[in-house]
Amino acid sequence: MLRYTIHRILLMIPTLLGVAVLVFVLLRLMPGDIVELRFLAEGGQVSPEVIAAERTRLGLDKPMWRQFGDWMTGIFVGDFGISMWTGRPVVDEIASRLELSMQVALMATVFAIVLAIPLGTLSALYKDSWIDQVIRLFAIAGLAVPSFWLGMVIILVLLLNFNWIPPLTYTPIYEDPWTNLSQLIWPAIAVGYRYSAVATRMMRSTILDVLQEDYIRTARAKGVFERLVVARHAMRNAMLPVVTVIGLEFAFLIGGLVVTEQVFNLNGIGKLFVETVTRADYTMVQALVMLVATFFILVNFVVDLLYAALDPRIRYR
Repeated sequence: MLRYTIHRILLMIPTLLGVAVLVFVLLRLMPGDIVELRFLAEGGQVSPEVIAAERTRLGLDKPMWRQFGDWMTGIFVGDFGISMWTGRPVVDEIASRLELSMQVALMATVFAIVLAIPLGTLSALYKDSWIDQVIRLFAIAGLAVPSFWLGMVIILVLLLNFNWIPPLTYTPIYEDPWTNLSQLIWPAIAVGYRYSAVATRMMRSTILDVLQEDYIRTARAKGVFERLVVARHAMRNAMLPVVTVIGLEFAFLIGGLVVTEQVFNLNGIGKLFVETVTRADYTMVQALVMLVATFFILVNFVVDLLYAALDPRIRYR
């Protein structure tokens, strides 16, 4: 297991390096100039000398290879540079919003897992029964209903019945847990519903496939209780693709909740992504892309370890 883990960690390094090179080069190929956008926005008048001085201050006058080297050196020491738009450290800008996005993603993931695994298993065990039909309808509705639309419905229901509206400011959970949960539980449910629908359908499909395997028929022929057949033999193998879906969805939620964050007035990573791209803030975009890529790679790493834990053949191979 240790050798397998080290091997997976070593594979992460060239992947992150490739992402860094790709995002750095592509951003420099985009048209537009962040300095001109800042100083000449809304009809402002600034002399070319001021623009040139600002480009020098931001290091944009250096050759591309030198800029890349400075950026990579800063990453190794935990310094992602200064935002070209706000002038604040990139780490501070991201840290203030990452906590919110992480909490919503974790809450939505827990909500999805609690729903998906038992519902998907029940749907497969009672195939074509009324239970299966109800669960499949629940899953199809989750796939068909956009999370932001469901979020708007939730807000309208809470507003009309309880006079509740999304708070204007984010309250960390360690300052006021009740206020924090009252703000984030609803977007987590809105996002987690669709999340659970995807995992439920995957769980049902994989359980049905596993139940047709020879070792399941052998266990039943030996007289093993049906509950043990499902829990010990079927679910362990059926969980492999479900773990992949759960992991990828969780990684997506870190930076993919742009519309939902707008609906619930959340100032998270997704909203920051849109703002920085609109402003052509190269330094911030680079850091955000690296952050999301790192999350995807780490989640895939954890999924690989879970694969090895669920199926010993993977780690032995």
